[in-house]
Amino acid sequence: MAKLKIIRACTVPLSLDFVTGMLPDLQKEYEVELLSSSGCGWDKVREKHPDIKRIEVDMERHISFIKDLKSLWILWRIFCREKPKMVHSMTPKAGLLCMMAAQLAGVPVRVHTFTGLVFPTAVGLKRKILMTTDWLTCACATHIIPEGEGVKDDLLKNGITKKPIEVLGYGNCRGIDLEHFDKTPEIMEQAGKLRKGAICTFIFVGRLVGDKGINELVEAYVSLNREYPDTRLILVGSEERELDPLKPETIKAIAECPSINAVGNQSDVRPWFAASDVAVLASYREGFPNVVIEAGAMGLPQIVTDINGAREIIIEGENGIIVPSKSVIALYDAMRCMLNVNYRYSLAVNARRLIASRYEQSFVRHCLYDFYDKILNKNFND
Repeated sequence: MAKLKIIRACTVPLSLDFVTGMLPDLQKEYEVELLSSSGCGWDKVREKHPDIKRIEVDMERHISFIKDLKSLWILWRIFCREKPKMVHSMTPKAGLLCMMAAQLAGVPVRVHTFTGLVFPTAVGLKRKILMTTDWLTCACATHIIPEGEGVKDDLLKNGITKKPIEVLGYGNCRGIDLEHFDKTPEIMEQAGKLRKGAICTFIFVGRLVGDKGINELVEAYVSLNREYPDTRLILVGSEERELDPLKPETIKAIAECPSINAVGNQSDVRPWFAASDVAVLASYREGFPNVVIEAGAMGLPQIVTDINGAREIIIEGENGIIVPSKSVIALYDAMRCMLNVNYRYSLAVNARRLIASRYEQSFVRHCLYDFYDKILNKNFND
């Protein structure tokens, strides 16, 4: 019996990392094709999975009416030609265009995963446009997967959809490889070269942009360091000055404060986590932040803002502290609490255990496989 054909789609090929680890298992049951824009990321897919069919359709990440119509037309033609039984999209623009094109092409099962929502933190016309595009995505999809309970609540409470939607497992669409994210002897040897004495080291991993709360984090840390010099802040990631630049005073503080180390993008964040004492995520919004799962797997207590995803991974007083977003004072107070070694340790002992119990990779993947079996068997039961 021929395998059912499914197409997994993302806006940019780098996002296909969410899918490629599952391909060996998926290909046992289905004929799988990958779809995304051209660009950086496809080389890695070709190298690891030379047998997979790859479809390149350029999609603009931002609103571009003419280009979006062209992409929609191309996607419709591809779905009519390929005749998949299911199209499963992730990321906003791929979701909008692929769900619309798949419905127009008569694809019977259309699934979209919301890994995060932008409209809750937007205002005015931009908010209305974003809500409309998410509404269209949901209207065209037959099944909707919110990555976490917070995303689910935002979709329902704001009237984006009235369809039944479910979070798979405890949320998250990737899971974590606990053998990889572990304090192995090799990682600890590298971490030893990065650590600077017996000081309390805070770490942020992600894009250095305003939306990630970097302005507030740096301001809070500078105040903390002024009072407690035996502290350090490591910033792992790059700036995006064209899209979401930091404030000039933040850039100046990063450059001039000797205890702030901006180390840029790192191919392996594990030694940096292992060289640190506390992870901080001061973001304004997330879907389900993988970096919080990774830091927890590396045994770090965390300070996170009270946002979707983060508040589901961190349990106040058990593996971290939850603070309001955009609050310099709250960040300062939380970091000062973490200077207490005994308190820090009491959170750290729970960090990896809580991640392992909910987000281990094979568990997360099997939640998706079971979901596929359920919806595809329901539609194509011979």
